[in-house]
Amino acid sequence: PGGAAAFGEALPEKGWRAGPLLIIAGAGTGKTSTLAHRVAHLVLNGVDPGRILLLTFTRRAAVEMRRRTVEIVRRALDDTLGSKSQKVANRLGWTGTFHAIGNRLLRHYAPHLKLDPQFTVVDRGDSADLLDSVRQELGLAAQDKRFPRKDTCLAIYSHRVNTGRSLKETLEVQFPWCLAWEAELTRLFRTYVERKQQYGLLDYDDLLLYWNILMSEPRLAQHVGAHFDHVLVDEYQDTNALQAQILRAMKPQGDGVTVVGDDAQSIYSFRAAAIENILDFDKQYTPPAEIVLLAQNYRSTQPVLDASNALMAEAPRQHRKHLLAARGESGARPKYVSVDDTASQAEYVALQVLRRREANVPLRRQAVLFRSGSHSDLLEVELMRRKIPFVKYGGLKFLEAAHVKDMLCVLRWADNPRNQLAAFRVLQLLPGMGPANARKVIESMESAGGGFGALQSMTPPPGAQLDLPRLATLLSTLTEPGKPMLDEDYLVLSTVHSAKGMEWDTVFLLNVVDGSFPSEFSTGKQQLLDEERRLLYVAMTRARDELQLISPLKFPITQQAPRGDAHVYGGRSRFVNEKLLKTFEQTSFQGSHIADGGLGGGSAPLAIDASERLKSLW
Repeated sequence: PGGAAAFGEALPEKGWRAGPLLIIAGAGTGKTSTLAHRVAHLVLNGVDPGRILLLTFTRRAAVEMRRRTVEIVRRALDDTLGSKSQKVANRLGWTGTFHAIGNRLLRHYAPHLKLDPQFTVVDRGDSADLLDSVRQELGLAAQDKRFPRKDTCLAIYSHRVNTGRSLKETLEVQFPWCLAWEAELTRLFRTYVERKQQYGLLDYDDLLLYWNILMSEPRLAQHVGAHFDHVLVDEYQDTNALQAQILRAMKPQGDGVTVVGDDAQSIYSFRAAAIENILDFDKQYTPPAEIVLLAQNYRSTQPVLDASNALMAEAPRQHRKHLLAARGESGARPKYVSVDDTASQAEYVALQVLRRREANVPLRRQAVLFRSGSHSDLLEVELMRRKIPFVKYGGLKFLEAAHVKDMLCVLRWADNPRNQLAAFRVLQLLPGMGPANARKVIESMESAGGGFGALQSMTPPPGAQLDLPRLATLLSTLTEPGKPMLDEDYLVLSTVHSAKGMEWDTVFLLNVVDGSFPSEFSTGKQQLLDEERRLLYVAMTRARDELQLISPLKFPITQQAPRGDAHVYGGRSRFVNEKLLKTFEQTSFQGSHIADGGLGGGSAPLAIDASERLKSLW
C-alpha cells in the first residue's frame, strides 16, 4: 500500500473503530506494515501522536515501527522536506518495549509504590550474578546433591513471576527435575528479592511486576490509562499473563486497544508466553472485540503456502486462516528429502547450497534451520571442510562448545608451543592442575626455550603425573575458517526460534523426524505438541521460493541419562502425514560415506530375487 488512506481500503471498515480490535496477521502478510499504517491513519485523522502507546517486544521493532509510521505520514502529506513528519516523529514518544515503557512509568509513579525513583535496572547477566551471590550466601551451592545453577534458578524465578503460577506449579510444569528443591528455592528467591530492595535494584521481571502492582489499584490504573487514547501491541501472541493483565487494567473496556499477532506463530511458552491471550482476546470484552484476518501473503510462493496451510489445518485450536500468495500460483513444490543419517544430511545440504550459489542464489539468501543449536554440529564441520562461510544464530556454534574449545586448544598448543592462551586452558584440564600450577608450567617452558621438551623434564603435581608428559607428544594442525566479514557472502544457520520474523529465498530444515519435530521432551502434553506444530510452521513459512524438509532415517537421541545417548531409527515427524506429503515432491539422497561402503565395502556383485523365494514357500 502506498499510504494510510490506501491501506484503509485493505482493512475492513470495522477495523477503524475505536476498538478493541484484534488483527490476525498470518505469516508474510505484512504485520509491521499493518501496524505502522494503523498508527499513521490515527495521526492523519487527528489523534495526538503523544497520546498513542505502541508496545513492541524488541527495541529494533520499536525503532522500525516509528520509522515506517513517519515515512507513511510524510508520503500522505506530500511532506517533501519532512518538517511536518518530523514533528510527528518527535511526538511519538511512547513507542518501546513493555520493559522500556514500564521503566518510564515506574519512575513517574514511584512514590505511589514506595519505590525510589532513582532505582537501577539490572540486565539478565547481573540478575543471574546477584542470584548466584545469594545462592552462595545461603550455602545452597555446597549441597550434597547438585543444586540448580544460577541461570536455571533465574529461569524458574522469571517463569513463576511472568505466568502468575505458584512456585510448585512452575516446577511441576516446566522444571520437574527441580521439584525436590522447592523449599530451598523459596528461600533463595525471598532473599533475592530482599537484596534487590536493599540495593535499590529492579530486574527486567520487576519492571512488569511493579507495573502490574501499580495497575492493581483502580484509581492509579485509570490515571495511567487516561494518558493514552490508543494502545497498540505488536506480536500479541508472545505476551505473557502479566503483560495481558497490565493491558486489561489500563483499558478495561478495550477502548482504543489494537493488538496484532498470529496465534500460528506462538512458539515461546518456555519464556512464559501464553497463547490463550490471543486465542481468547475477543471474549475478554463486552461486546466482543472485532477480529480482522489478513491472509494475503507477500513472501512465499503458493506451493510453499499450500504445504504450510496443510500443516496448520490439523491444529486443534486456532484462528483459522488460509494463506494465499500475492505472487500467484507459480513456484516449485517443496521437497521432502529422505537421507540415511545426519552425516548424509550434512553432505546433502552442503552440496545443495553450493549448487544454488552457482545458480546465482547468494549464500546469504539461503538458510539452514534446525530445532536445537546442537543439530547443526555435523553440518558446520562439513561447511568448514568445503570452505563455505557461515554465521549461526541461536545456540552455540560447534567450535564454541566448551569441550570442543578444549580440544582445539590442545591442537593449537601442540601446533604452536608459544601459544600461552591455549596452554593455560589445556593445563587446567589436568587433575590437580589449577591456575597457579599452570602458570608455573608455562614459566618453566619459557625458561627452557619454549619447547615441549621442558614438559618431559618437569616434576608435575601428583594428580597430573600421568597426563602431563603425554601432552609433549601431541602434534597436529588446525585449519579453521574465520568469522565472515560483514560485507562477505555467508550462509545463515539458525534455530527456528531465532529465525522468527526472517525470510530467505531458499530454506533447508534439518531433522524433520520425531524427536526433533516434535522434540523428544514435548510429547507428553497436547499443549506442547501444538506448539511444536507451530514451530514447524514458522520454519516452513520462512521460505520465499524454495523449501526443503530433510528427514534422516537414523537420528541421535541425546540427554537420556538412564539409557545413554544413542542413534535410533526414527520415523518421520508425526506432523508430516499423508495429506501433508501430497504437497511435497518426495526424493532421497545417499551420502558418499554410505555409497562408498557403509556396510563393508560397496555393493554386492549378486542380486537375489527374494520376492520369488517367499512366494515359493507357499
